[in-house]
Amino acid sequence: MTPRTVLDGEAAVRAAVGADLGTTAWYTVTEAQFAEFAEATGDPEATYFAVSLSNMFLPQLVEVRGFAMGINYGTGAVVLSGTPKADDRLRARARLADVSDVGSGLQTRITIAVESETAGPLCTIESLSRWLHG
Repeated sequence: MTPRTVLDGEAAVRAAVGADLGTTAWYTVTEAQFAEFAEATGDPEATYFAVSLSNMFLPQLVEVRGFAMGINYGTGAVVLSGTPKADDRLRARARLADVSDVGSGLQTRITIAVESETAGPLCTIESLSRWLHG
């Protein structure tokens, strides 16, 4: 795992467009997590399980400072290419794909790829965040 990338302020965020934000440590998923996910979402095949982990993985990869607040604004494109199984080891890697101006701050589009140690790529998520000044 690479150390978390710290982007301090608007200039640092803009300068990081195209940058690799690193790779998380491996995370083992359990049968209980799949059962809880299926119950909560009605998705017994855990089709979107790997997508749901992006909110856990992203803060392990990048920290943005110098703004009054950061908001998870949702997702852009999501591409599913596999489904994890119980006891799979998963990790994520990310890249800052784009930065745009919004209101009193910035919006970032970070591409997160979640992969399984045994099955390879599971999904790619375009995570949208807004970083607002006070």
